[in-house]
Amino acid sequence: MHMADALVSPAVAGTMYALSTVAAGVSVKYVRDENTPKKIPVMGVMGAFVFATQMLNFTIPGTGSSGHLCGGMMLSALLGPFAGFLTMIGVLLVQCLLFADGGLLALGCNVWNMAFYGCFIGALVFWRPMMKKGASRGKILLASVLGCVVTLQLGAFSVSLETLLSGVSELPFSFFVATMQPIHLAIGAVEGLITAAVLIFIYEARPELLWGVGEKSETEGRLTFKATIITLAVAAAVCGGGVSLFASAYPDGLEWSMEQVAGTSELEAAGGAYEKAQAIQETTSLLPDYAFANSDSAAGTSFSGIVGALVVVAVTVGACMAFKFFGNKKNETDPVI
Repeated sequence: MHMADALVSPAVAGTMYALSTVAAGVSVKYVRDENTPKKIPVMGVMGAFVFATQMLNFTIPGTGSSGHLCGGMMLSALLGPFAGFLTMIGVLLVQCLLFADGGLLALGCNVWNMAFYGCFIGALVFWRPMMKKGASRGKILLASVLGCVVTLQLGAFSVSLETLLSGVSELPFSFFVATMQPIHLAIGAVEGLITAAVLIFIYEARPELLWGVGEKSETEGRLTFKATIITLAVAAAVCGGGVSLFASAYPDGLEWSMEQVAGTSELEAAGGAYEKAQAIQETTSLLPDYAFANSDSAAGTSFSGIVGALVVVAVTVGACMAFKFFGNKKNETDPVI
């Protein structure tokens, strides 16, 4: 559901950048106050895991469309909404700059649509209330499916609203939203099941890694913290470097919806802001579309998956150090939200 620059006007793009920046600033404050250094490796590894799994488009039967995880719900269930949101920003930033996945002008929209809802609505409306009296496999499954479905519906609706406010006449709002919502309902349901599978694994391996669950859990972890992190890291490498080769070739939900409504998934936009954003991306995108430039080699996809995951780890951990998220001497408990 990465929006291209042509789908948003500079005014809408600027507004969404501002909203996403405010949310990021609040998140930085809360993560600093929380001061939990053990989250650093989890942020890095899970950021890489979400990046890798976003490369695994799955086919939606009978539609000619595909979907992929957004990952916000998964990250917030592990890290809480604030650290999860910042980790998602790292993933989306790497995708945008290194792989030209999603427009630079539209990055604020993509952060809001894919990260804000999943991390904040998913965590605070679904995950935390349902885990208040302790976790179970059934609760994790229900929270994951409901959270992913609802937050993806919100994200899909926001895409339609942003195109309306941007005056994209090729995508009439009523037709576009009526196409976007059903396909993303199906995608959200699949994402919920995948998210639940990952979170149930972590619940059984190290339940204290789940946000707001560990101290209440009566389940004894089957793996050490180190073994769990290594397992997730290996899974990210396998997904990005190997399984990504078998991803669905069908257009994702947004591209499919655009084709249904406008007859094309690529719209044109002219203006200085668009040209400048495109010029920056052309300079930074060393692996455009997750491939070697001017090559369809499968090696480019595998290389992109592994390198991208490593870059996400570096960006996420580097941001933790640069912003001194966990540098306070006093160890604080989870902030009251």
